[in-house]
Amino acid sequence: MKKILLFLSLCASISFAQCPLENTAFKGGEHLTYNLYYNWKFVWVKAGTASMSTVQSNYKGKTAWRASLITRGNDKVDQYFVLRDTLLSYSTLDLSPLYYKKAAREGKRYYIDEVFYDYAAGKTNARQHRKKADGNSDWLKKSYNECVYDMLTMFVRARSFDPSNWKKDHTIDFKMIDGNSCEPARIVYRGKSNIKGDNGVKYRCLQLSYMELDDGKYKRIVDFYVTDDSNHIPVRLDMFLKFGSAKAFIVGIKGNKSTISSIVK
Repeated sequence: MKKILLFLSLCASISFAQCPLENTAFKGGEHLTYNLYYNWKFVWVKAGTASMSTVQSNYKGKTAWRASLITRGNDKVDQYFVLRDTLLSYSTLDLSPLYYKKAAREGKRYYIDEVFYDYAAGKTNARQHRKKADGNSDWLKKSYNECVYDMLTMFVRARSFDPSNWKKDHTIDFKMIDGNSCEPARIVYRGKSNIKGDNGVKYRCLQLSYMELDDGKYKRIVDFYVTDDSNHIPVRLDMFLKFGSAKAFIVGIKGNKSTISSIVK
């Protein structure tokens, strides 16, 4: 009996560490495109494009979700601020993170972050890697008793949250990991609003704020508006950056899993 209880306890702890979540929002082959705008000296200017794709792929011999997010500023804005970000993540079919990579050129700053996950012994074990512009690399290896998430995996997971019973200011706390740190973060539900995309379509949306802890206070990093239906497609993103602010508006939606029932006529 003791062995059985020990086995069940171990299975429960492993399940907790992996923090599975049923994917209800997307299917393989979804592709989303956006227009980017920057606020420069109180004027909003067209600044580039972004795209997000999700496909069913393979990671270390097992079927996995592969998500990618690419942002590209245009030549007009490059003279003020260069933005070239490529984010890649692999997660299990129940949305537990497996691998994360971010290659970023933001202004004069360039770096590459990686996180490698495994769930041995009922813990979240992470190898974290940051490669700097000078070619030097820093490696960390840590184990966590709770779930931790990188930016892209959490972005993907959040689409499968069930907001049916949420009230305004409902908060989800978690740990956000990158190439050299793991810090408290949260998602806050702000309510509903109608948002018009750059495709000319208006959607009823849920507004969510992603926030990070900074000097003891939570700082707003991104507000994202997702369709108020089972797809939870990001229609608009408001980004609060060090150099100012930026917005992304949906242009194209292909390969969505379910009918988009949040369109406002």
